[in-house]
This record gives sequence, C-alpha cells and structure tokens, in this order.
Amino acid sequence: MKKIKGVFFDLGGTLRICDENPAHQERARARMAELAGWTDVQEFIDMVEARYAPYRDWALTENREAGDFELWDRWLLPEMDKERLAAVCHELTWQYRQARGKRRVVDGGLKVIRGLYERGYRLGIISNLIGENEIPDWLREDGLAQYFDAVVLSSVCHIRKPDPRMYVMGCEELGLEPEECASVADNLGRDITGARAAGIGANILFISPEKLAKKTITDENRPDYIVHQFPEILDLPILQ
Repeated sequence: MKKIKGVFFDLGGTLRICDENPAHQERARARMAELAGWTDVQEFIDMVEARYAPYRDWALTENREAGDFELWDRWLLPEMDKERLAAVCHELTWQYRQARGKRRVVDGGLKVIRGLYERGYRLGIISNLIGENEIPDWLREDGLAQYFDAVVLSSVCHIRKPDPRMYVMGCEELGLEPEECASVADNLGRDITGARAAGIGANILFISPEKLAKKTITDENRPDYIVHQFPEILDLPILQ
C-alpha cells in the first residue's frame, strides 16, 4: 500500500449534517414560490415535491445528476419562461435544499480538516448533490476554500457515485494516484463501493454504532476503517 497523501470527504451525512429548523425551512419555501411567481406556497411546494420524485428515480437509476437549469427546466418547473428561469435557477436549487433543513459542519469536522491540512495532506470533496453553487459558496464564505484542492460535485460533472469516475476526477485534481488517497464517507453502497472500484487506497466509514448494526458489509463495500466520532479520523495509523 502506498503512503496516503490525499483525503477525500463526502458531504451529506459525513462532513456536513442537516438539522431541522422550521423557521429556516419555511423561509426557504416561501422564497422558492416567490422566485417561481407562485402565490400559494404550499401548492407550489407540493407540486415540486411530486415532480422531484421521478427526477430522483432517474438520477439513482442512471447514476446521473442534472445541473441547476436542467433540473428545473426539464423536471421541476418546465412551464417557466426559460430566460427568467436561467436567471433564478441557481437560487431555486439552493432554496430547495434549505427547505430540507439547515446544514452545518459535523462535530469535530473543522478539527479534522485543519489537522490533516497541517499534517500536509491534500484535501478534496466528492459529493452527490443537486446545486452547482452551494458548495463553492459555502467553502468561500466559511473560509474553508483554502483547505481543499479538489471539489467534485455530481451537479457539475453530471455523474453520481458510485460511478468511480468521480474519484478519478478528484485524484487528477489533487495530482495523486487513487492508491495514494483515502476516502471518508458514510454510505457503504454508494461511497465505499465507488471508491473501491476506483482503486482508492483506504476507505474510512463514518457511521454510528446503531446504524452500523443495521448494515451488511460485503467484499464489495468493505471499509478499511470504521470511525464512530469524526475526530477519530486523526488517530488512524494511515494518517499520521
């Protein structure tokens, strides 16, 4: 096994956690309806959710992801004027994600990011999510962009994990071979399987004991390390 020189992080459920926040979510729903020109907020949200279900089925079945304009123009709001939609599609997607909850860095996440960076590891993000601008904006606004040399998002490259090409893209951005990189993620089937197929050198599963007890580990999705608390990543022998 080659020495690990780079570390990739998944986002949802790994580096970032989504908490329910009713006031925050309601503001997002209202703003979505306003952007779309609808007066009945609940009617608009119900329509979008009904249309999102087949989009989600398509994305999971095809391992594809739409960019912001395609998401709304093809799937969620095809009746909207295209020129007007182009002007608001990025915010519509951002507000749609805010309507799910308010996101924050996982407990211990900043300590791990800074700790690995100070040890000389090159860091990257590989994530499935809708929204082209949310992650670059978040990294910049929270002063975290300096730590990450690679950001591979399904909404930008239009493929989804477990497609191993996302990891290949990330390695190319870091200038490292897959076996020189580790991956930190929370999903056995989507994350670990894809990373292993790409030849990632070490796979770290971040999961609670309760969730782990309900999972089935196979040869295809077997992680190299399992951590239950995020800061435990800094204690792993491969990252010293």
